[in-house]
Amino acid sequence: MTNRRTFLTSLAGLAATTGRAITPSPMNAAVEIIQKQIDTGTLESAVLHVRRGKDTFEQAFGKAANADAVFLLASITKTMTATAAMVLADRGELRISDPAVKFLPEFNEGARKEITLEHLLAHTSGLPDQLENNAALRARHAPLTEFVQGALRTPLLFAPGMKYHYQSMGILLAAEIVERITQTPLPEFLAKEVFAPLGMSRSALGLGRFKIEDTIRCQTEHAAPESGAGDPKAASWDWNSPYWRNLAAPWGGAHGSAGDVARFLDSFLHLSGKVLRPETMKLMLQNHTQGLAARRGIGFALGPDGFGKDCSEQSFGHSGSTGTLAWADPTTDTTCVILTSLPSRISGDTILHPVSDVVARPI
Repeated sequence: MTNRRTFLTSLAGLAATTGRAITPSPMNAAVEIIQKQIDTGTLESAVLHVRRGKDTFEQAFGKAANADAVFLLASITKTMTATAAMVLADRGELRISDPAVKFLPEFNEGARKEITLEHLLAHTSGLPDQLENNAALRARHAPLTEFVQGALRTPLLFAPGMKYHYQSMGILLAAEIVERITQTPLPEFLAKEVFAPLGMSRSALGLGRFKIEDTIRCQTEHAAPESGAGDPKAASWDWNSPYWRNLAAPWGGAHGSAGDVARFLDSFLHLSGKVLRPETMKLMLQNHTQGLAARRGIGFALGPDGFGKDCSEQSFGHSGSTGTLAWADPTTDTTCVILTSLPSRISGDTILHPVSDVVARPI
């Protein structure tokens, strides 16, 4: 893009391709944190992309050939699925106050009738994060439709709206509503209505046009329990399997580059209006879990917890269990995207949060 200043660095120093770079010391400190994990062999691949104001910094590490490397984004996907739902809100085809049963007539037993789109997208529906038979479904390569059927029937953990409980199954049902309304597979809808308008040419829900060998391998030996926990017996359905990479799970199956995730965040930071009306974008970044255990918007986590120590309450973003973290802070006009191959169970404390703390420090 002709209006984009891009800066590449190495540990030897900063080399600006155009314009001027972000102050070297904080970026060098961030680079050193990641490079240390590469040098010890703990981390295989990573890309760091930071923009503050008009200045942008990016660097690839390890087996990531360049900053355009495509990673499995994991739960950052949830922000994209929520955006798809809000495209329909902008069109007047749904409201977040609508009961889910309006679009999912079979979702009508007991308290399910009280669950709204807002509950599904803000993690307050009472649905579980994963189905009880999640591993069994994945082990036999069940299609996404079976996960949907399971989510429609699974017992609620609490009455809708009473608690915050992170729930991938709520996002799945929100995605099902989008597909039923549009009669279009969500990967196609996202590609046309979200990725294309934002210039996210290195993104897809599922693999899309990408080949597995052209994406970054996840270090599944440290995977989350629901993703096989590194068990060799889970190799046919873990994060690196063709099954999972092609499933297009709306709660965790998107692929993308750091630059694309930054474009996505920037569209909300600057209320671009390319995908959603500014009022709708503001609504997504409001706290929809007042008085509960976490601050959540529509699809987004709200800061400062989980991002950099110096991030403001206006910051927003999301993390992913494959070892990803992306956030934006309006108070400093900063976006930070850290994509790694090392699951967040390990990289959270060693890479994602330390790097975010460095990036978020006042200059």
